[in-house]
Amino acid sequence: MDYDYFLERFQKAADQLDKKMLIQKHLEIYVGVTLNSVVLKLYKKAWSNDKADPINAKTRIFFAIWVNDQTLKHNKVFYNIHALKLRQLKGYSIASSEFADSFRSDLKKHEKHWENVSVKLGPLTLMEGWNYFENENLENTIIKLANNFLEIEYIIDHTLEKFKSRKVIH
Repeated sequence: MDYDYFLERFQKAADQLDKKMLIQKHLEIYVGVTLNSVVLKLYKKAWSNDKADPINAKTRIFFAIWVNDQTLKHNKVFYNIHALKLRQLKGYSIASSEFADSFRSDLKKHEKHWENVSVKLGPLTLMEGWNYFENENLENTIIKLANNFLEIEYIIDHTLEKFKSRKVIH
């Protein structure tokens, strides 16, 4: 796989996302190489314990779109939402499976906007799916998936709110 080529394509797509919307929603963008994949990630610092390095934090939630040698061999662009080590997320009391179930329940009404999506996964992957890889339309595919995520990112905040730690003062 030509990493530089795909990094450039993913960055072009990232550059076309609505920056005002991202700022309004407190979302950040990362384009890079992770686990031998070229990836675009959307995340909030609030969804991580490590505000200085939320991309590599052990405890975090993020949306990712990626390609690698395997996905390209099958002509697919993959996407998912990961929720890693949520039991340790500061300010919350989260059981990962309960969080995943709650998120997926709220996601149901939006599933029609996600091609080939599955939620029948463990609690670390809230959803995962793929679109067909078409080289000439790669940026458009990435933008479409990212914009779809912008429509549902509030579900993560809504679900987190259900698990916010409540301190009882006597």
